[in-house]
Amino acid sequence: MPRLVLASASPRRLELLRQIGVEPDVVEASAIDERALKNEQPRQTALRLASAKARAGALRHPGAVVLAADTIVACGRRTLPKAETVEEARECLALLSGRRHRVYGAIAVASADGRMSSRLATTVVSFKRLAPEEIDVYLASDEWRGKAGGYAVQGRAAAFVRQINGSYGNVVGLDHFNAAAMLRGAGIGVSLAATSHG
Repeated sequence: MPRLVLASASPRRLELLRQIGVEPDVVEASAIDERALKNEQPRQTALRLASAKARAGALRHPGAVVLAADTIVACGRRTLPKAETVEEARECLALLSGRRHRVYGAIAVASADGRMSSRLATTVVSFKRLAPEEIDVYLASDEWRGKAGGYAVQGRAAAFVRQINGSYGNVVGLDHFNAAAMLRGAGIGVSLAATSHG
């Protein structure tokens, strides 16, 4: 059984993997430039970045299976940032208020033999109209920091969501269905009975 590397420092992705009975041998983020390219579609950005993270992980861990992911929140053709400042998060929430947006979640897997595969999940999320006070209270929670689109659906922002069409796990950070199928294809067993890939 090959070793499994999760090329992400996200505790949410690790927990999502554990939900399907997978425990990575190594958890290590791949340091890559995550900026979108000029005129790049959000879905293309997600797939490119996930693949780049998987390739970087495979170079550091030859012979291992490397799973990497990237999540992009898009409103129309606009890619929203991973909010790092209050101003960025406020701008994101104001834009998402009362609207539908898409969450593109790409997963890339580098197999032990060097093969690369990738898949994309798309989830449509509808937000209720947010009052300025609601945005202020949410910003004070600090949950938004480092989150794509300036919110964490698994936290307080759950109260903003009117409807989700598609994978909830994808919005959190990893689509369970695609992850399980791709890991099986790379020779990693997925057991719902135990948190181990062995």
